[in-house]
Amino acid sequence: MRRLAGIFGCMAVLAGAASEEGVPYSRDGADTCLGCHDDPGTLALFAGPHAVPTDPRGPFGQGQLQCEACHGPGGSHAARVRRGEERPPVVRFGSGEPTAVAVQNAMCTGCHAPDLGFGWHGGPHDLNDVACADCHTSHGGADPVLRTATQPEVCANCHRRERNETLKAFAHPVDDGGMACTGCHSPHGETTDGQLVQRTINETCYTCHAEKRGPYLWEHQPASEDCTLCHSPHGSNQPGMLVRRAPLLCQGCHAEAGHPGIVHDAHGVAAVIPSQYLLGNSCLNCHTQVHGSNHPSGSRLMR
Repeated sequence: MRRLAGIFGCMAVLAGAASEEGVPYSRDGADTCLGCHDDPGTLALFAGPHAVPTDPRGPFGQGQLQCEACHGPGGSHAARVRRGEERPPVVRFGSGEPTAVAVQNAMCTGCHAPDLGFGWHGGPHDLNDVACADCHTSHGGADPVLRTATQPEVCANCHRRERNETLKAFAHPVDDGGMACTGCHSPHGETTDGQLVQRTINETCYTCHAEKRGPYLWEHQPASEDCTLCHSPHGSNQPGMLVRRAPLLCQGCHAEAGHPGIVHDAHGVAAVIPSQYLLGNSCLNCHTQVHGSNHPSGSRLMR
């Protein structure tokens, strides 16, 4: 087991050297680490991209530092310690680890800086001390957060309210593997509200729902302003992911008095039997073009 890293031809050329802080690197590189850390979780590293010996950019590429490229110099950590003494630490990853999140993330961004959005610094994940390792799995063949089918479960570890909404009767195909959270949101940081991938909510929605974009001769102003005025983006118990059913949704903006959208009879008195205009699709029985119309006579969005 100690020679597993050597099988891949990945002996560290800087073994035995010292870091800039004076802490020595281990003598035999990854072979030193694997002498103790031979559990399946650690060995899964060799099934992933970080342990590819032919990748000169990777930790196990020719002339690289192997495990210590991410965990820092481990010469003191691997050395013998007296009984009762605490073993000198190395960089450990995850929000529950003693290593500061800033130090952890600095190790990752040392190589992955091009993958980090310019909006990360000062963004919600940065301000809440989210570590790269809280979302990404570096030991393993496939990182779950990079796969459409498994990414939502990773995000749900923190974003539970949004995850619960995706389980409602009408929602985007997140559970079916049809889309992931990154289809709408940029987790590494954007300057937009909600870290959206586009400048506005509507532009984000139009990346899939282009048929609703317009322009229209007769616009429905709420639809062109903000899709979430009518739709719940993560999921709803109403058809079409609406925030409320019609006519209640429509009457949030349109006064109901004097219009057949209220329960009344021919004399304007409340009736026991609901008006036919409230049945079926309610307001959409007549106003079918709720997103806008290009018909010359479509000012009321009826055609």
